[in-house]
Amino acid sequence: MTLSIKNISVLTIVCLLLAACSGTKHLPPGEKLYTGLETELESAGHIRKKARRYISHTAANAVRPEPNKKFLGSRPKLWMYMTAGDHPESRFKKWLKKRGEAPVLMSSVKPSVTASLINASLFNIGIFKSYTEYKSIEKKHTGKFIYISHIHEPYTVKDIVYAVADEKINRIILSETKKSWIKPGDYYSLEKLKNERLRVDAILKNHGYFYFSPDYLLFKADTSSADRSIVFTLALKDSVPEEALGEYRINDVFIDQDYSLDEADADSRKDTVSIRGTCFLGKESEMKIRPKVISRSVYFRKNDIYSRKNHNITLNRLMTMGNFKFVRIKFSEPETISSGFLDAGILMTPMPQYTFRAEMDVVSKSNDNAGPRFNVSFMNRNAFRGAELLNLNLAASFETQLSGKEDLYSYTLNPKIELYFPRFLAPFKMKRTNSLYIPKTRFSFSYDLSRRVGYFDMQTLNFIYGFRWKEDIRKEHELDPVNINFTTLENKTEKFNELLETNPFLKKNYEEEFIAGGTYSYTYNEQVLPQRRMQYFLQLLTETAGNFFSLMNIIEGEKISAAKPSKVAGSAYSQYARLSVDGRGFYNFGDKSKMAFRVLAGVARPYGNSEILPYSRQFFSGGPSSIRAFSSNSAGPGTYNQNNDSIGFLQLGGEVKLEMNAEYRFTIYRFFKGAIFTDAGNVWLLESNPSDLGGAFSFSRFADELAVGAGIGLRVDVSFFVLRFDLATPLRKPWLEDNERWVIDQINIGSRSWRKENLILNIAIGYPF
Repeated sequence: MTLSIKNISVLTIVCLLLAACSGTKHLPPGEKLYTGLETELESAGHIRKKARRYISHTAANAVRPEPNKKFLGSRPKLWMYMTAGDHPESRFKKWLKKRGEAPVLMSSVKPSVTASLINASLFNIGIFKSYTEYKSIEKKHTGKFIYISHIHEPYTVKDIVYAVADEKINRIILSETKKSWIKPGDYYSLEKLKNERLRVDAILKNHGYFYFSPDYLLFKADTSSADRSIVFTLALKDSVPEEALGEYRINDVFIDQDYSLDEADADSRKDTVSIRGTCFLGKESEMKIRPKVISRSVYFRKNDIYSRKNHNITLNRLMTMGNFKFVRIKFSEPETISSGFLDAGILMTPMPQYTFRAEMDVVSKSNDNAGPRFNVSFMNRNAFRGAELLNLNLAASFETQLSGKEDLYSYTLNPKIELYFPRFLAPFKMKRTNSLYIPKTRFSFSYDLSRRVGYFDMQTLNFIYGFRWKEDIRKEHELDPVNINFTTLENKTEKFNELLETNPFLKKNYEEEFIAGGTYSYTYNEQVLPQRRMQYFLQLLTETAGNFFSLMNIIEGEKISAAKPSKVAGSAYSQYARLSVDGRGFYNFGDKSKMAFRVLAGVARPYGNSEILPYSRQFFSGGPSSIRAFSSNSAGPGTYNQNNDSIGFLQLGGEVKLEMNAEYRFTIYRFFKGAIFTDAGNVWLLESNPSDLGGAFSFSRFADELAVGAGIGLRVDVSFFVLRFDLATPLRKPWLEDNERWVIDQINIGSRSWRKENLILNIAIGYPF
């Protein structure tokens, strides 16, 4: 690609503007802008490379203050702040100062204090005899400091001895030393010592030591200068309260599932019902949720040793039932028996049982379809007094194509019923889990009517029976052993039949579908851990269908053939296997911006009773959450160009999918967010088909057949709701000739016809991934 004189001129102007944003023009007289620091390490002896990197990182993190932030070599926020001084007092001046950043001056930096902070940080990682010097390097308008730290090899842990005076406590601690943070051979770390005290405290809390605290533990260190080693001894402090060394058991458990702060004083006057050794406040006939259901999530029993683990499981499971706003456990020592026992009061404030919601919006899709959408839902959080969640939903929409093509409009109607039980509900007994989260069983039944006026009516019935459970906050499983889908096409018009006759592969896609199979998905999500700089997300989805019916037919001696498929209830059943993997990474920068990456890959194959994959199980590419420079489902398969085909809205899918996305997200102002993104991907068929739609997938060719696009985005992010506008353009069109697929040199923003053909505006709810 060659740059024109006009492009070079624009580039020059941009560079000059960025250079003008240095922010040094309006500095106070005699002041210089602090631009940062350098840290250097000097040592008399050899220090391992890995240790030197760790020491350098520790020293750099101790330095204060931070210099003004830079962007592409300039300091735009500093420039905004300093420019505000050129304007008279006004709202604009206040806005500039608020959004800007005050200059960090050399005179405000206290290098001696910073040197002390570096020494303290180095001490905390085992460098006990370091000292730090500093010097300044100044230019005309800027300056920086260089800190030179004189260090030695960090002290290492030689051994750790557990010598707690209380023999029983010491025995408990020794039983779990394998998980200790302090290990012989490791460098000294103050942070690890703190974590070890917390670990020991957690162990004791799970063994009944309710009043114990990590502050009662003390590390004694015996250092050796000869080999720079430390032997730690963990002991109790001299003044530890007597109750902290006592083991506590559960006495009585009181549960109030209708607790209110306004009526707290009246709780003692409520009737009580004892069930399985647990005392419920109130009359059983008036309790909204049956006591037996609540008891399944309570892990306290009379005379059991107190356990913080069971405490947390009880709290979390009661909250994840979805019926309570707040859950609190209040412990007190009973007055009627000797010490060593605790009464547990579980206080739960209920949520409203019924929720009704009605929504109406206008949907605008990147395939030029638009129209109103309605959604009405009713939720009952306690359908049968067992904390069952019943959700009734009715959705309807109307769409038409804005380009004005005749008869391209449609409407849909989609009623749906979902029922969740707060436990595993199976024909066989399942073991009770000790997870923090309640497992759930789901029953779902839905009906979907989609009418393409002038073409066909499509009706789909779907039934799902499955389970949802979580291992922990990051890992979630979904298993649907029964997933039945039945689709029929009716009222097909002559125009629609003519379209199908021109494309035999498409015709097979629009045949009657009967799918009976099962699905399993595993999700690993680190985005629930906001403190992590790098967060990962992985979702694995597998699906199979038709195997049960084929097995029955084989047992009966029937031959399975796609040429003459077997039928169930008058319909040929689909048989296939499908696998998809969705991997994402999010790197969080310190200024609330982030880089987001995604790789999405999938493969599906029909076999046995099926010749092609059901249309609803095919992979598609293009659209607001896919390759945003291409209309919904319009990319592929392979080198096929759907945009120029006469099939219109009847998009084609594939059996193989590969998609990659990268996006830089940043804050513009408050809840207005921006993004710069690029997408690449496509779908392919596994084997060539009669219509030769784009060719079959090939490892040697797929990279040359990727669709590529890029663009910019604006997002309105108010935490509970995200409205997204993404404007994208194709950079690579796979359907063009081999040497003409890259179209970057054809970009012409000034051309109306180019903009109409290549600019795609995606409007969507939520982030793309």
